[in-house]
Amino acid sequence: MLLKNVHFETGIGEIGRRAKAGEAGADDGYLFAVVHCQGSYRSWLLRSSSVKVILPGRRQKLNKFAREAGKRINYVMMHLFDSMSRRCGRIVTECYSTSFASSVRLLHRDLREAVYSIYGFVRVADEIVDTFHEHDKKEMLCAFRRDAYAAISDGISLNPVLHGFQLTVRHYRIGVDLIQAFFDSMEMDLYERDYDPAAYSKYISGSAEAVGLMCLRVFCEGNEAVYGELEPYARSLGAAFQKVNFLRDLGADYRSLERSYFPGTSGGRLSGSDKRVIEADILADFRHAEKGISRLPHKARLGVYVAYKYYLSLFKKIQTIEPARIPEVRVRIPNYRKWLILVAAGFRYRNNLL
Repeated sequence: MLLKNVHFETGIGEIGRRAKAGEAGADDGYLFAVVHCQGSYRSWLLRSSSVKVILPGRRQKLNKFAREAGKRINYVMMHLFDSMSRRCGRIVTECYSTSFASSVRLLHRDLREAVYSIYGFVRVADEIVDTFHEHDKKEMLCAFRRDAYAAISDGISLNPVLHGFQLTVRHYRIGVDLIQAFFDSMEMDLYERDYDPAAYSKYISGSAEAVGLMCLRVFCEGNEAVYGELEPYARSLGAAFQKVNFLRDLGADYRSLERSYFPGTSGGRLSGSDKRVIEADILADFRHAEKGISRLPHKARLGVYVAYKYYLSLFKKIQTIEPARIPEVRVRIPNYRKWLILVAAGFRYRNNLL
């Protein structure tokens, strides 16, 4: 969307000619500037293809009109940059996780862009430690961390992913402690290979649980009482999702990253007893998290419930697989099953059964 031109008008006839020539007199009424734009903006920003700066008064001069028009142009272009940055979060989400993107689309439209921005931020940090092996990952993560804090402090970043994220952080008052905990967990991936119970617990708290609480800030839209009530359930849901991912990716994490997240396991292998203990822990998280879903604000309930049902289905499928085969297969939910989950969830949502 580009600005085509800017010009000044004061009505019709001689007054208009004189204004454009810089000859507006004391009795020429009011002048107004019209900024013509190509395309259309969001309805909450502009409701037409023009922005009018109305300047009532009798002795206004065109240089003042130009300044006022310039301020409005800057306002419009800043919103354009904000909008582009938010879209980057959505693009990252859709590229990396079609299932999560589908769940986000089930949230109320007021919440979607903020959740996309959180995922975009988290995804980039995760890619630094998991993918960019030909580069200095420690320095890249440190730089990304510095840039994130600077974006939040300054209210702007030239990195669109970080700019979109800081807009969400500042608007929903997401605590810096959650962001610090998340980065600490990402940093652990640079050094840890076999996680002991303390490191495992810290990692889950700083990654999955912290991200879940960031999203909860968005869902609660500033309602501190609801946030405080739902915080334990959000932690459990985030932990369940993360642990299911660890179990599903057990073999791949060891083969490509040489990591074993579950304490007491190594070499990307599980014994029968290990698997039972892990599954019992995950099931407890799911059962606790389920109690909080029905208490979520209405705008967030369907999207979170569908994500919950998808991961629960994935977990149940993993439960049917022998421990020796877990590292050799990547468990997926077929598309028809995803559609059944969506249809069933939609029915429950429409009939107030969630």
